[in-house]
Formats: sequence, structure tokens, C-alpha cells
Amino acid sequence: MGTKAGGCLFRIGYTLYSRTRIGYYYHQKDITKAREKFGDEGHTQITHFDYGNLRVVPIPMVSDNYAYLVQDRKNNKAIVVDPGHAGPVHKVLTQMGIQPDAILVTHKHWDHSGGNRELKQAFPQVPIYGSATDSVPDITRRLNDGDKIEFGDLKFRIMSTPGHTVGHIVYILDGREFGTEDSLFSGDCLFLGGCGRMFEAPSSVMLTSLDKLAGLDGNTKLWPGHEYAVDNLEFAHHIDPDNEKAKNKLDWAKEKRENKQCTCPSTIDEERSYNPFMRTAEESILRSLGIVGDGEFQQPSNETRAKALMEIRQRKDQFKYKL
Repeated sequence: MGTKAGGCLFRIGYTLYSRTRIGYYYHQKDITKAREKFGDEGHTQITHFDYGNLRVVPIPMVSDNYAYLVQDRKNNKAIVVDPGHAGPVHKVLTQMGIQPDAILVTHKHWDHSGGNRELKQAFPQVPIYGSATDSVPDITRRLNDGDKIEFGDLKFRIMSTPGHTVGHIVYILDGREFGTEDSLFSGDCLFLGGCGRMFEAPSSVMLTSLDKLAGLDGNTKLWPGHEYAVDNLEFAHHIDPDNEKAKNKLDWAKEKRENKQCTCPSTIDEERSYNPFMRTAEESILRSLGIVGDGEFQQPSNETRAKALMEIRQRKDQFKYKL
């Protein structure tokens, strides 16, 4: 099959997956496969991360997804981020005796939004937030870039980060109320050591989104939508073998995963040091890709950086395919 025909079939399949209930059917099959592989406990041990009165609980689901329970323990407020599968979320809520005040969704893909309808039935008064431009299923409140939402001391700022999908957004939690750093719930825009595939926008658009995240305070905690750390860091070390920070983080992540422990959060500063998708202006990356020659290095244009981002994405897909 030719490249053009294969690309056309992929676009048809992707459209059916992302915009119809056919995708939900296949998502349910993925949930069944993950349950058969990992059992009811999921791919990762559940850990509570406490920062004063702030508690963040990554909830493992499907084969490598995370939803998040974010709790303001002083005011008894709690929200859920990206419930791709309602079952594990409902189990954690029940065990902790919590009824959520809201559900926040980063984008429309079923592994992030597939639990919306069931959770809406379980908690009919709870609003479900999502992007105004991403056709997220079953949301009741639509958000745009720069919007702010609050639940007790949980104060979120919404940032538009298109690229993976056309209307992808991220949620930035203000940490000051809890005496800690901000938290970024990044969905499939930014991962530990990687970024999401560019399904619905060119690399120039994703570059702008990643630059926006790179501009956040360096201590901002990163809570991504997937447990991809080892795969991503193996590639980061492969493409930049002299980067000791990538090698050290990879060794750390492997040890964590051997014990089924969560590798998040990382920080924006960490990602800027080893994540190749955030380093498209750096000489070592551009020379490794062959995008610049052996002469004197000059600051690359955004056009060159977008080209580098696409090249890194293609090499990552060939190295080990992840969404």
C-alpha cells in the first residue's frame, strides 16, 4: 500500500475513533485487555502525593493512562482530571469517601474522556469541563484559553495547547494556597521525557504549545496523562547519549517501574534539561538530527525548530510507537 493511501486510511480510522462511538467501543476493548494484563489494581500502585492541604492521587487506568484526583483537604473540595475509565475513578472516590466537585478533561480522546458519561450518571450535579473547541463528549461547561475556575482553594488557569488535538487544553493549579509549587495537568501535550503525537495540527502549532509550557515556572510539577517515562527516556538517551540528566532519569524511572511505582511528577525545569521535544533550539539536538551542519551554531528560527520537532516525532515513532 502506498504512503498516500495508507495515510488516508489512517485519517479515516482516526476520525472514526476520535469523533464517534466506534472509538468508544474500541476503548472498551482496550480496558478489557488492560484488566486481563494487570488485574483490578492496574498498571501502577496508587500513591497519595501530599503538599500541605493539597493531595494529588494519580489513578492508573487502561494500559498506561492516569486520571487524577486533586483534593483540597481544608475545604473538602475535590476534582477529577481525565477520567478515561469511570471504574477506577469511582473505586478511589468510594474508598476515600469523596464526591467530586467537578471533572476536568484535557481533550476528546476516549482514554481521557471515556468515563464522563458514567460519572455524570453517578454524580448528576457535578459539572464536566472541557475545551470549547475539541468536541469532548458529555461535557457541560466549555472552556477557552485564559479562563479560570475555582473549587475552594483549588484555583486553575486554563491554557490552550493545540497539537495533539485541535482543542487540547491543560490545567494549571495555583500552588500558593497550599504553600507549594504550581501543578500542570498536561493531558497528552507534554509527558515525562516526551510529547503527544500531532494528530490534528502541524508541528509549528505543537511547537508553540510546548514553548508556552516551557515558559512556566521551572518548579511547576508535571502530571501527564500517561505512564510513558521509561520509553520516552530511552529515546531521549538514544538521541542525545551524552546527556547525563537523561541517563540518570532513565535509570531512576526503570527502578520505579520495576516496583510498579508512579514516575510523576517531574518538573518543567527537568523536562527542559532532558526532554528532546522541549529542546528543539539546542545545538546538541539539532546536530544529532543533522538539521544543522558542522559550522558555527546560530540560534535556529521557529521554522527550523518546527522541522526539528517533526523529525524528533518521526524518529520516536520508529524507535517505539506511543500516542
